[in-house]
Amino acid sequence: MSQQQAAYDVLVVGGSGVDTIVRVDSLPVPLADSVHVGPIEEWPGHTGGNVALGARALGLRVAFLDCIGDDWTGAQVRERLTKGDVEFVPLISPAGTRRAVNLVDAGGRRMSFYDARDPDDLRMPRDFYLPRLRRARHVHLSIMNFTRFLYDDIEALGIPVSTDLHDWDGLAGHHREFALRSDLVFFSTTRVGEGFTALMREILREGRARTVVATAGADGSYVLTRDDGSTPQHVPAIAPPTPVVDSNGAGDAFVSGFLYGTLTGRGVLDCARLGAVAGAFACTAPGSTALISQEALLGTGH
Repeated sequence: MSQQQAAYDVLVVGGSGVDTIVRVDSLPVPLADSVHVGPIEEWPGHTGGNVALGARALGLRVAFLDCIGDDWTGAQVRERLTKGDVEFVPLISPAGTRRAVNLVDAGGRRMSFYDARDPDDLRMPRDFYLPRLRRARHVHLSIMNFTRFLYDDIEALGIPVSTDLHDWDGLAGHHREFALRSDLVFFSTTRVGEGFTALMREILREGRARTVVATAGADGSYVLTRDDGSTPQHVPAIAPPTPVVDSNGAGDAFVSGFLYGTLTGRGVLDCARLGAVAGAFACTAPGSTALISQEALLGTGH
């Protein structure tokens, strides 16, 4: 599909919710009956919402489909996406809107307690998503269980698809279908550690991916494509323009920056550099609220 024919540059499916941010002195927190903390804040976002908002802030045409609750948390999600000018089309789930409680230490490092809520039998009707799927240049699937059922239609339509496996250890079965059926795969090295290179090779060898990106926080990222052989290329991290406040949403911002590069025809290493710039910028404000503009992204990244 040409850019002129497509209604959306990116169609994001799944992964909205609300984070409750609790700031602590250090992680892990001390074992105590009560720990005094600063103001506790609520921030709508989560991985799919953050990618959609980040991509829209970069000037891409974005639609976002998800299942949320008819509840106050769902209302927060709707409000945030409306303010971010994202075309958000939700279905109502009786299970309610996903939530997380994130502990954030003084250095911006976080620990998340995630309440997924979605029942195993939750599905997105085909007549709901298919018309929008047909109008998209690229699809980004969050790793919600119900999104895996879109793969057959995505493949039949020939639309490139990406996913973020987050801190996959390479073993958990939930992630594997996403890893092997996506054209562009992101994951964090947090859990797999030094085995990240082997996991990148496995994804390329066994799946359909053309590019795999392993993000490593302050150590930057690693990119491996089918044309690179077996050694990932390293892209250094970018220092944030101001002190780190909160790392919530940094990985999602990286994905948004990378997708912007991909959809504007840049090479994979340039895409990773743009992702690094967007991810660093995301750390400068609380609750994934720092959304970098196209001008700032390109001005800082080149």
